Amino acid sequence: MAADNEIIVHESNEIKDNAIDVGGALDRVIEHVGELGLYQRLLFVCMLPFGMVWAFVYMGQIFITATPQEHWCRVPELAGLSVELRRTLSIPGAVEGNYDHCRMYDANWTQVLQTLMPPEPGIPTVPCQHGWEFLFDDIPYSTVVNEREWVCDQASNVPWSQTINFVGSIFGGIICGTLADKYGRLPVLIFANIVGCLGGVATMFTNGFWDFSMCRFIVGMSCDSCFMILYILVLEYVGTRYRTLVANMSIALYFGGGCLLLPWLALWISDWRYFVLATSLPMLLAVFTPLIVPESARWLVSKGRVDDAVKLLKRFERLNQTKIPQQVMDDFIFAGITNNEKEDNIFTLLRTPSLRKMLALLVITFSAVAVIFDGIIRMSENLGLDLFITFAVTSASEIPSIGILVFLLDRFGRRKLVFIPVMVSGILSLITAFLPRGVATVSVATLARFFINMAYGAIIQWTPELLPTATRASGASLVHISAFGGLVVSPFIVYSERTWEGLPLIIIAVLAVISGAAALFLPETAGRSMPQTMEDWHQLAATAPCHQKQRDTEASSGVPVSS
Repeated sequence: MAADNEIIVHESNEIKDNAIDVGGALDRVIEHVGELGLYQRLLFVCMLPFGMVWAFVYMGQIFITATPQEHWCRVPELAGLSVELRRTLSIPGAVEGNYDHCRMYDANWTQVLQTLMPPEPGIPTVPCQHGWEFLFDDIPYSTVVNEREWVCDQASNVPWSQTINFVGSIFGGIICGTLADKYGRLPVLIFANIVGCLGGVATMFTNGFWDFSMCRFIVGMSCDSCFMILYILVLEYVGTRYRTLVANMSIALYFGGGCLLLPWLALWISDWRYFVLATSLPMLLAVFTPLIVPESARWLVSKGRVDDAVKLLKRFERLNQTKIPQQVMDDFIFAGITNNEKEDNIFTLLRTPSLRKMLALLVITFSAVAVIFDGIIRMSENLGLDLFITFAVTSASEIPSIGILVFLLDRFGRRKLVFIPVMVSGILSLITAFLPRGVATVSVATLARFFINMAYGAIIQWTPELLPTATRASGASLVHISAFGGLVVSPFIVYSERTWEGLPLIIIAVLAVISGAAALFLPETAGRSMPQTMEDWHQLAATAPCHQKQRDTEASSGVPVSS
């Protein structure tokens, strides 16, 4: 093979004169090997456990830290009485039916037991002195919250632990991205899943806030990378005609299916520790990935391993029962051997004014959509109906919404299918804020989730299409990490309902306006090839309202417009 490669380099003047970049050469190979052949379909199926694990890692903590709504101060002296009588005798407001969760009467309990009458009106109250009692009518199993009494003045432990989990995702994204560039995609996919599994299993043995939060930080380090590395890897081998279908349906079916499964899994297991175990152990399946999933051909070429990339593409040829024309394969080999493309770092993005402005708009749009998506999901516990049914119903919207997105995305473009759904979701969230809690609230919130699913799917696909090849990896990584930076505040947006129950939804509506407005200033990419050079990108950027005059400005200031 090495001798053949030398012949191609030194003797094929025709190839040399018409050399193409590695990405373009690989796309031509995929066209001949089969754009969605048997091997690609097998890879699509292999994404299933990883997509579900992604849902478990991202959403599982909701069911670990669910708060039983019925809780009140424990009074040991009243332990022998019935639940209703204990609450009536000791808790302010219990007689009226709107009892205090965090305070109790400062009474003579011996006297209360003798009379079995509530204390006299006007008696002072004090914070809970002996912990809390919990009813498990809404959450029918013990959770971290009731075991460790994270209620009242300790209730903020719940959003803080989730925030720490998201901070772990930021660090994990940086670490896994760096390692993937150095050691390859498959080793880091395995690493991310093993880290997530270890963090999940370790969570079972925690007994306080900080050890729990550190374990969730470790789990968070795997979030995104446990699936997205494979997601990007599979899309590399799918023909351009089918990428919208595979990109969106893999998330709808596998991530959406995982979300749909989670509440019933939690109910069936009914023990938060075994639930954590059941949602962590599947991550170990990642160790078998190299038996089926190929390494990235682009990464192999970037490391000078062209022979390995060719062997890998021959595997597609065998399994798909197709034949790659020798000329096409020679083009790929030549492009790989003469490859002098380099991945520019984040400073390239920030140095170019028009690219910097576009990146800022993209970060705002993506981050706001991510926070809206996350906030609507986490509001499931506060919408007035059963948490498990509400979560399942809203999650069920994932598959049809993404199915519709697949049908519409290439017809109407990315900009419209981010702007319109996110604005509709914001309007529905605003309506929900003023509805009484119950069936109506859940129904409108489900519609809001339906539309934000569409916006999220569109922005995920739009992001790499907006970045030139040399900065695509670093730019997309920055956008995803920035989104997790936005998600750090999401648990506290939901927590703000303790101030007023409609406040989180009003915040979500405001974010929808910001996100939609930013999306309008981004260039449309539907029907266009992804930009390969900075010149390509400037041509794309010129179609956006905010960049129409930018190119002339950059040219007059001496900023280079081509790579």
